[in-house]
Amino acid sequence: QLPLEPPALGRGKIYSPAVPQSPAPHLSAGSGALRRVAAGSATAGGQTDPSSGVVLAGVLRGMAFALLASVAPVYGLYTSFFPVILYMLFGTGRHISTGTFAVVSLMTGSVVEQLVPWPLEPNATSAELAWVEERRIGVAAAMAFLVGLLLLGMFVVQLGFLATYLSEPIVKAFTNGAALHVLVSQLPSLLGLALPRHTGSFTIFKTLASVAQALPRTNVAELLISALCLALLVPIKEINTRFRSKLRTPIPGEIVVVLAATGVCFASSLDTRYDVQIVGHLPAGFPQPRLPALQSLPQVLGDTVAVAFVAYAVSVSLAMIYAEKHSYTINPNQELLAHGMSNLVSSLFACFPSSATLATTNILESAGGHTQLAGFFSGAVVLMVLVWLGPLFRYLPKAVLACINVTSLRQMVLQFWDLPELWRISRIDFVSSCASPDSPVPGRGGAGQALSLVPEPGMPLPQGTGWALPAGPALRELFPACPTH
Repeated sequence: QLPLEPPALGRGKIYSPAVPQSPAPHLSAGSGALRRVAAGSATAGGQTDPSSGVVLAGVLRGMAFALLASVAPVYGLYTSFFPVILYMLFGTGRHISTGTFAVVSLMTGSVVEQLVPWPLEPNATSAELAWVEERRIGVAAAMAFLVGLLLLGMFVVQLGFLATYLSEPIVKAFTNGAALHVLVSQLPSLLGLALPRHTGSFTIFKTLASVAQALPRTNVAELLISALCLALLVPIKEINTRFRSKLRTPIPGEIVVVLAATGVCFASSLDTRYDVQIVGHLPAGFPQPRLPALQSLPQVLGDTVAVAFVAYAVSVSLAMIYAEKHSYTINPNQELLAHGMSNLVSSLFACFPSSATLATTNILESAGGHTQLAGFFSGAVVLMVLVWLGPLFRYLPKAVLACINVTSLRQMVLQFWDLPELWRISRIDFVSSCASPDSPVPGRGGAGQALSLVPEPGMPLPQGTGWALPAGPALRELFPACPTH
C-alpha cells in the first residue's frame, strides 16, 4: 500500500493518490459508518458538528440549483435532504457534504429542457403548467434513478479503483465549461427576461444572442435586485476566501441577501407592481414515494452516463483531498455504494441527481465539522423549512437565486487561468480540456473524452487486480485549496 501523503509538488505537477486498500465494502456497511460517525463525534470535534450543519444547511443553494435543473425550487429542497441522510449512513468521507451541485444540476437541466421545454405562451393555464412541471421532475428523477443504478453497478464489480486513473483535464473541463454555461444561462433571470433555454451545440452563443435581442424588455426592478445582491455577495465571498483562516465561520452572505430581498419584495409588493418573478408557494412536507418516469430512461441514458461520471469523479476526488488533509482514508468502492444509494433512493422522492458539493463541503470543514453527523443537522434544517418555514420564502425573488448561482462558481471560473499552464505541460491534456462536452469551446463531441483516456505510463492498477494498465493523470489538483466560493 502506497502512502497517502503526496510528494512535494511544483506548479503544474500532477499527483496520483493511491487508492486505500480498505476491506471490501458490503451493503451492511451503513452500520459501520454509523459507528465511525459516533466515534468521531466523541473524539474529534463532534461538539462543533451541530453548528456546522446549521451553517451549511442547503436550503438556499438547493433552491437556487433547482432552477439550473429546470425544476421548481421545492425539488432542490428534497435533493438537499434525502441524499444528505443517505450519505451519512453509507459514505466514508467525514467532511463531505452531498446534495445539489451546480455542474450536475446544469447537465440535468439541459436534458430536461430538451425533452420537456417550458411553454412560453402567456395564455397557458395553471393546469397545463402543472402538467409540464410534473413531466420535468419525472425526467430529472429518472436521471437520478439511472445514476444510482450505474454507480451501484460499478460498486458490484468493484470499480472504485478507477478513481485513481480519472483524467484531471476531462473533469476539470466539465466543471470549468459548465461554470461558463451556468453564468450565461443565468443572464435571463438576472435581467428579468422570459427566454427559452437553448440546448445542443453553441448554446452559449445562442443564449447571448437571445439576451441581446431581448435587452429592451429588461425588467428594471429585477435588474436592480440582481445588481444590489451581487454588490453584496461578491465582496462577502472575497472576504470569506481571503480571511478564511481568521474567520471562525464564513460570513453568511446568502442568508443576509435572501432575508433582505424577501422582506423588501413582500413589503413593496414587487411581484404584483413590477412583475418580479418570485419563488411562490412551497408545498409543506414530503412527496409520496413513487417510481420516476421510467419510460424516459432510454432517452436520457447517454446524458446520464456523463452525469454519473462527473458526479462520482467530483465526489470521490473531493473526499480523497479532505481525507488526506485530515489523515484518514476513504474507500472508493464504498463511495460508489454511498452515492449510488443516495441517487437511487432519493429518486423515489422527486429528487434530481446529486453529488458532493464543493462550497458546502468547504464550509463544513472550515466551520469545524469533523463527521458525517453534520449532515444530520443540515437535513434537520431543511426538514424545518419543508414542514414549517416554507411560507417565508414565498416572496423570494428568483433573481436572488440566480445571483447565488453566479457567485457560487468563483473558484471554477478562476480555473480558466490554468489553461496556458496546461498548454505548456501537455498538448493532449489541453486539447482534452477544450474539446470536452460542456467545455467553453463550442461543440459537444466526444473527442475530449477520448483524448482524456490517453494513458501515461508507469501507473499500475492496484495489487490483486491481475492487470497492468497505464493510466492518465489523476485529480489531485482539481480542487487545490477548496476555498469558499
